[in-house]
Amino acid sequence: MKPHDTLPYTELPDYSDEERIARSISFYEAIKVRRTCRYFSDAAIPRTVIENAILSAGTAPNGANHQPWHFAVIESADKKKALRSAAEQEEREFYDGKASEEWLEALEPLGTDDEKPFLETAPYLIVIFGQRKGGMNPGEMKQNYYVNESVGIATGMLITALHDAGLATLTHTPNPMKFLNELCDRPAHEKPMMVLVVGKPAPDATVPVHATVKKPLDQIASWL
Repeated sequence: MKPHDTLPYTELPDYSDEERIARSISFYEAIKVRRTCRYFSDAAIPRTVIENAILSAGTAPNGANHQPWHFAVIESADKKKALRSAAEQEEREFYDGKASEEWLEALEPLGTDDEKPFLETAPYLIVIFGQRKGGMNPGEMKQNYYVNESVGIATGMLITALHDAGLATLTHTPNPMKFLNELCDRPAHEKPMMVLVVGKPAPDATVPVHATVKKPLDQIASWL
């Protein structure tokens, strides 16, 4: 390796094999009940919880450590209403002709349609942007690398952190999403990747049975 500044890697706990197995089981048991939620309560959530979840997401591995992401947190009722209006317009076009019959057939067991009331009900919407340009320091406009991969990993960590705090989430991806740049006052070189809806589930919230069916280990992993 080329010479570079380093620090000792000492912060990872040194568990026994038995402890590692127990922790891996415990984590799986906790995360396997995570569900995408489409019915949210409007109950308030402390901002600190969202801030800490975003800080957790910000530790994700990424290209050249440029950390090419921005999380725009929407809590304003007016902003949420505007986002819902624009997103539902895109969704109507999707369901009325943009989507193929095969795609619509795949969505049918989930019961989705062009109505997205959760975009106004949930206390927080986190709009996740990928930064094509940026760098480590404010004001830099360097090329960023592996932006989609980096933002995808960070988003997964954000969802996991929010689940661990007892919050429900929904990944929403209206297409196209360029209206989100203006809505969130973000520059054109940032690409909106996703809207993450965050809050407590409504008391009568349900999930589709179809969504609870997960592929077994032998279908998602191989040992070579």
